[in-house]
Amino acid sequence: MKYFLAVDIGASSGRHIVGWLDGGILKTEEVYRFNNAMLSHGGRLYWDTARLFKEVVNGLKAAKERGFKPDYIGIDTWAVDYALLDKEDNIIGEVFAYRDARTEKAADKLHRIICFDELYERTGIQFQPFNTVYQLYADKLSGKLDGAESMLMLPDYLNFLLTGVKKQEYTNATSTGLVNARTHNWDFGITQKLGFCEKLFGGLTQPSAIVGGLKRALAEDIGYSATVILPATHDTASAVLAAPQQGENPYISSGTWSLLGIVRPEASTGENDRKANYSNEGSINGQFRYQKNIMGLWLIQSVRKELGNLSYSTLAQMAKCKQHCGLIDVNDKRFLSPKSMVAEINRALGRKLQPASIMRVIYDSLAYGYAQAVAELETNTGRTYGAINIFGGGSRDMLLNELTAQATGKKVVAGPVEATAIGNLIMQMKGAGEIEDLSATAQIIKNSFEVKEV
Repeated sequence: MKYFLAVDIGASSGRHIVGWLDGGILKTEEVYRFNNAMLSHGGRLYWDTARLFKEVVNGLKAAKERGFKPDYIGIDTWAVDYALLDKEDNIIGEVFAYRDARTEKAADKLHRIICFDELYERTGIQFQPFNTVYQLYADKLSGKLDGAESMLMLPDYLNFLLTGVKKQEYTNATSTGLVNARTHNWDFGITQKLGFCEKLFGGLTQPSAIVGGLKRALAEDIGYSATVILPATHDTASAVLAAPQQGENPYISSGTWSLLGIVRPEASTGENDRKANYSNEGSINGQFRYQKNIMGLWLIQSVRKELGNLSYSTLAQMAKCKQHCGLIDVNDKRFLSPKSMVAEINRALGRKLQPASIMRVIYDSLAYGYAQAVAELETNTGRTYGAINIFGGGSRDMLLNELTAQATGKKVVAGPVEATAIGNLIMQMKGAGEIEDLSATAQIIKNSFEVKEV
């Protein structure tokens, strides 16, 4: 029996989940979990990549301690953030976090060279101030790009540390705003206009491809050898593969961010798509995730921290006990990285609310934001959908599920919870020949994991 290890790293936590197929059932066991958070220094926000890699290795060791020696390993993370390496493959500076404010001026300057309408028509990627294209341009303006020989998205960089092999995976690369939506490759027309060195952009590699074996010293340290294989390294791209209603209805990948959309065979980059700020991010088999970023559980996570890390169930109960008391625009950039989320929400409302009322505002506003995005989706696709599949950690929040069902008028199918890790495992199994036809995975998931209807 072959064992696969999904390393799924989100902006607030990471987990290592071992998976294996047994009689058509995908069985999983979590073997390691760790907290993750942005660091702040000198007004800058960044990721502690040395610690992230240490946690990856800790999880590999934990798998062995739990009785597993995985044959394959796959890593997924959030999108847009990257490492720059010099000619000796040393990391240049810090890996900035996407919430860092350095791109605000860079975006305006970039749009004087290439307007956003043109960027969108070519790449299909919605405007977000933290898109990689703006981060790279900020690095160009600061001089950080001058000594760069390689650019690796965060999961690609972690794979490089594991194996010594550099590969740029396709689904995460599309989030950069630098991949052409029609050629499925880097858009060198954009990179040349912006003065980005072409050597930073190598050939793109599709999910399920082999990266390489673990470095010898690392294999000796953890106590076993394994092959690193590419899942869809963008966590949402992996999560969508675990949707039990694949292709039939919209999805919400619910975590720190909420990604709402549907899988389509081609990108849609027209005026209505741009005005609705829908994105076309790469999926498997040349398909696209036509989706919209919504601020998501970041709002709840931030308030929770200010309230002394109350349990999520307590926060939900606080909200449930309050009546509707106002809405905020959850996608307003003021909520991206405020010093105090509670204070910022109060400022947006123009009055001071108690914590329970703040929570109710967040819940109602998220549900309303989802309803708006679904309405835009139905207008732009010319279809009416009967249900929404919510998966990921946020699918456990039954109050949010219920409010979403009420706001959208749709049936909500909640689960699976660990959708990203499941999708990660599926693509590893595809690459290793354990699963030959991905069309069979929907039934495997339905047979293997609990979903709830609201």
